[in-house]
Amino acid sequence: MIEEKAAKIRLFFLDVDGVMTDGRITLNDEGVEETKSFDIKDGLGLKMLISGGVEVVIVTGRRSRAVETRAKDLGINEIYQGVADKGIICKQLMNDKGVKKHEVCCMGDDLPDLAMFVEAGLCIAVADAVKEVREASDFVTRNKGGSGAVRETCELLLKCQGKWDRALSAFAGK
Repeated sequence: MIEEKAAKIRLFFLDVDGVMTDGRITLNDEGVEETKSFDIKDGLGLKMLISGGVEVVIVTGRRSRAVETRAKDLGINEIYQGVADKGIICKQLMNDKGVKKHEVCCMGDDLPDLAMFVEAGLCIAVADAVKEVREASDFVTRNKGGSGAVRETCELLLKCQGKWDRALSAFAGK
């Protein structure tokens, strides 16, 4: 079932805090500057997924320059920050892009992500997601947010779409 759903994915909605990061937010002494840590392997997985033809869109409730910088580094062109209702953004983008629900995957960890889950055909929770998100998911990663969960998901999608060997060839000298 998961493999069949993953094979059809063309659009991947991705939360940031708790998914691309471990969910911790570090502020400087003035409480102004925010620091986030991203997993390098997750990043490569996203680049491979994009190269494989899956469009990645970041949808997050917070605003951070670090997210903009990371997205640019990864080649993610669409970033929606400060989003209160993630479902509205997902629905609008799906309509604009002509993408159907069964072609959409979303990944989250906390209650605000449930609005994305309603719009997606494949819902994925990180291992340390809250209970309600895990229960609403089609698949729960083995890895925690910020610690390889995104890479695990990217590999799943690429393998189910028959694109994994081609993605590897760029690194294996084939």
